[in-house]
Amino acid sequence: MPYIGQSPSQVAFLVDTFNGNGSTTTFTTSVAPANAASVLVAISGVVQDPSTYGVSGNTITFSAAPPTGTGNISCRYLGIPASGVTTTAYSTRTEFTATAGQTTFTPPSYTVGFIQVYRNGVLLGSADYTASNGTTVVLTSGATAGDLVTTISFYVSSVLNAIPATAGSVGSTYLAPNLTLTSPTLSSPTINGTYTGGTSLITSGTAVASTSGTSIDFTGIPSWAKRVTVMLNGVSTNGSSIVQIQLGSGSVTTTGYITGAQNFYANNAFQIASSTSGFLFSDGGATDARSGALILNLLGSNTWVGIGSATAIAANGAGTTTQGSIALSGTLDRVRITTVNGTDTFDAGSINILYE
Repeated sequence: MPYIGQSPSQVAFLVDTFNGNGSTTTFTTSVAPANAASVLVAISGVVQDPSTYGVSGNTITFSAAPPTGTGNISCRYLGIPASGVTTTAYSTRTEFTATAGQTTFTPPSYTVGFIQVYRNGVLLGSADYTASNGTTVVLTSGATAGDLVTTISFYVSSVLNAIPATAGSVGSTYLAPNLTLTSPTLSSPTINGTYTGGTSLITSGTAVASTSGTSIDFTGIPSWAKRVTVMLNGVSTNGSSIVQIQLGSGSVTTTGYITGAQNFYANNAFQIASSTSGFLFSDGGATDARSGALILNLLGSNTWVGIGSATAIAANGAGTTTQGSIALSGTLDRVRITTVNGTDTFDAGSINILYE
């Protein structure tokens, strides 16, 4: 047959089939019909009048038990209520039968300005009643006994201050003061003013025992770090090469440093040294226990400047101050502690870092 527009489509009605046993009157349906009239029931091929059965939720109940048979009860659903839909009443109608001279009526709570009042089917004007408190309606003149007074109140909703479900739709203006965030992950946070939180913003690495190897690396420093502190405690090697600290981005940078160190000794001797291979950290001989810290600050454009001091507990009582800078090729992500000759082996102490 010719038609205009999209080709029509069709689907079969949903059907449940049950077995009668001559005694059971109640059966559980796969859906919840709206009412008995929305279910076409046939028993042994004979269509039943809706007055002979009723529905409630997912249950159909017959006034008399269907006879015994296999699949002899057929329930064809002509209409199924929508599921998963939340509805809201947008108007509430309340009727009152007035007594002689009655003026005050109490409908369900309403929003002032959104209620209509009828008397015997006639809409009253605003001068004919007062509805100003959200709970009562007061007629200007008393009703006659038997008058039908009807109120219709309207549900009021607004999306004026709704927050869109889109990324970035909430700014700091709409956040409550003293807001508590549970286990937040902050990427490159910027904090203005004085930090007064209960948790330190300084992150500690995992201390490493400096008891073997020719170098000790700390990797995985986050890109947002602006300050890194390298700490040595009782660190010694099996040789006399000066301990140095190197930085890196992807790999350790071994050239391009502009650093200097000043060594002081118990015998009043004084020594100045410079290096292009790393931050010189402490002079000393084999088994000298070095303790101190180097603080590295990001100047900008991947350039880091550092200053630190350390002491080597040994017979010569050496102390060192160090300072300098290095321009990395990319964002800092690692620190290496080694020696200038790169072959002396660590044999005592521990090393850790802090970043913030």
